[in-house]
Amino acid sequence: MRNFHFPGRSPTYCTNGMVACSHPIASKTALIALEKGGNAVDAAIAAALVLPICEPQMTGLYGDMFALLNHPKRETVIGLNGSGKSPSGLDAELLREQGIRKVNANSPHSVTLPGAILAFETLANDFSKLGLAEACRSAIYYAEHGVPVAPRVAFDWKKDFNNLSNHGKTYYSINGLPPTAGQIFKAPKQAEVLRKIAKHGAKGFYAGDVAEDIITSLQNLGGLHTLDDLNNVVCEYVTPISTNYNGASLIELPPNGQGATALLLAKILENFDYSCFDPLGHERVHLEAEASKLAYTARNKFIADPNYCTTDIATFFSSQTATELAKKIDMQRATPNLASQTEEVHLDTVLITVVDNDRCAISLIFSIFHSFGSGHASEKYGLIFQNRGSGFTLEKDHPNELAGGKRPLHTIIPAMVQKNDELLLVYGVMGGQYQPAGHVRILSNLIDYGLDIQTAIDLPRSFSDSSGLLLEHGYNRKIADQLQTLGHNVLRPDTPLGGAQAIFIDNELGVLIGGSDPRKDGLAIGY
Repeated sequence: MRNFHFPGRSPTYCTNGMVACSHPIASKTALIALEKGGNAVDAAIAAALVLPICEPQMTGLYGDMFALLNHPKRETVIGLNGSGKSPSGLDAELLREQGIRKVNANSPHSVTLPGAILAFETLANDFSKLGLAEACRSAIYYAEHGVPVAPRVAFDWKKDFNNLSNHGKTYYSINGLPPTAGQIFKAPKQAEVLRKIAKHGAKGFYAGDVAEDIITSLQNLGGLHTLDDLNNVVCEYVTPISTNYNGASLIELPPNGQGATALLLAKILENFDYSCFDPLGHERVHLEAEASKLAYTARNKFIADPNYCTTDIATFFSSQTATELAKKIDMQRATPNLASQTEEVHLDTVLITVVDNDRCAISLIFSIFHSFGSGHASEKYGLIFQNRGSGFTLEKDHPNELAGGKRPLHTIIPAMVQKNDELLLVYGVMGGQYQPAGHVRILSNLIDYGLDIQTAIDLPRSFSDSSGLLLEHGYNRKIADQLQTLGHNVLRPDTPLGGAQAIFIDNELGVLIGGSDPRKDGLAIGY
């Protein structure tokens, strides 16, 4: 239990239904859907559609979505891949011939097709009670009437405002400037798009006037996108992958997402006894940094669109693989930083977790990749174009090499945890490449240290990437110096690492326990 003398927040307890989300308006929207008789799917979609207005730097209608769903009428967890592919006319050789060695994050060639809206419709048709049109209702209202800009959103907006260009700046500024906290941001053109989706379903987005705006705008930017590419967008139900970690089963989605990286990292760390590590000590930070380097190096070699993967995914995170990698870790010395990648990684997305009264549970993640995606927006409706294509590499014959009609390596990953065949945790950690490390850190906080879900989220974070060992300000100077002595290049990032949302299910008491990351503006609420 936390010390109530100090600032902080307690976990949220309830019995009927709960949502944890990164913005309070979205959390309330989801709760209203539950109170209207909707289930977890209704609530998650309703919250997701509001977030492009509440957090436009983090997500948008022209984005991708992944979900894990635990449905009471299904025996196993359901996975949905709602990520789009690259335009059919684009390939790596075309760019290499132009002397391009990396898919620039602001290039029209970084703009993959959007999968989220079709995925929302698919989930709504197959599992919701209220339907997609009802889920659009709150989003239409907030797009038209506006939302006061929240403090963390204002911070990000100012920091990343120069990522926007042309129509992006027109639609995502107030009098040509990034809004400050409390200013009202409106997107009436997006309200029109949402009305079309409410009336016509996904066809209101992938066909007709909205589709014409998308394709014409992208072609005017130099993109090779066509209406056929947009019409051919698909989403797919996939079989989740999982592994045991100290008696709990961590569940992730298979590639093209990086969920297998979290499984491999968990299996590497399972080789070590956490009981001898202070949860805030330098030994734990060092171990997790070294294990992450190994897991992410494997990711960068092998994870891609599953049609192009060159390794068996079960072998990738097997106990044997993990044990061999764990032997490489020296607890007295840091290895070199993770190699810099040709593909882009970034730290922006949104995640919604919901559990309803029937214990239908969903972890849904929805993103445009970089802050404000590619920075470009469609001319008529102001839809920010995601830049997931910058997740491809242009390295010849690499599994994740750019090709037409191919999905890139994706960073966004929802997660669940089961124990004794019962659902224990519905969660996720926003933050681009950090997400697998974040998943395992929170799981370890719960399993190895017995922390409550809010404390597990609150605890300071660290992450080793190509620049060095990122250490949040919650770690003191002594810890930083000890890590430096081990050979780490310790850096203090301006922006905190990721943002988690989680719901813990106490099956013995029949209680839902929610946690929401203070690094964001959101909250966990229930009834």
